[in-house]
Amino acid sequence: MDKILGLDIGKKRIGIALSDALGLIAHPVETIDRQPENSAIEKIKKICNDNNVKKIVAGLPKNMNNTIGEQAQDCIEFANNFKSEYEVIFEDERLTSRQAEYILANTGHKYTKNKQLVDLKSACIILQQYLDRK
Repeated sequence: MDKILGLDIGKKRIGIALSDALGLIAHPVETIDRQPENSAIEKIKKICNDNNVKKIVAGLPKNMNNTIGEQAQDCIEFANNFKSEYEVIFEDERLTSRQAEYILANTGHKYTKNKQLVDLKSACIILQQYLDRK
């Protein structure tokens, strides 16, 4: 069965999560630097190819009033790099970073000096939200 990739796309880093083969549970993969962008795109495509991914769920950071702002537009533009090879779905990711920080704090992880942990956990939350709706 095909796996699904989850992305938390930020200006500096991209958190990456992957579903299990049954599409039930999101697992953290890694956090990569967004720059240089071509390198980030190639790394993501390699992860997709290595894991038989056909669908990418990208977090969409909408404004609290449900509008698309600058950050959300940036995420859309980045995710569009994958549309020719993969099905791309956008998942509302409002407050996932706060949720990730809360989870990490309550599990004893020191995330304040390691924002990569937050990005990685956020990618898992974004993907898990999508999987739970399916």
